[in-house]
Amino acid sequence: QVQLVESVGGLVQAGGSLSLSCGASGRPFSSYAMGWFRQAPGKEREFVAAISGSGSSTRYADSLKGRLTISRDNAKNTVYLQMNSLKPEDTAVYYCAERKSPISARDTQRYDYWGQGTQVTVSS
Repeated sequence: QVQLVESVGGLVQAGGSLSLSCGASGRPFSSYAMGWFRQAPGKEREFVAAISGSGSSTRYADSLKGRLTISRDNAKNTVYLQMNSLKPEDTAVYYCAERKSPISARDTQRYDYWGQGTQVTVSS
């Protein structure tokens, strides 16, 4: 059974930072690319960042590049998302996702497993 469990998000002031993590179980973690997505109320789920199975390649949403860092620790079966200089428009439910391929992707449809999501709220 594939399981992805995100850490608890939280409330942060604008300009602050927050780190999310997502633990995976049930398969060779390094064989699968991981992604972070987010969904704000009334909006479609959107790509945030992704990382290849080995961790050697990363992708970021153009609008978020420079404020985010995605990383992974394959020994701990965990992927991380460090978010800096947060803005109120970053408020959303953040999801981690796993793709049954070591190559990362931006499209939600290319991911096979999803976490339950974690709320991140940025106050102005």
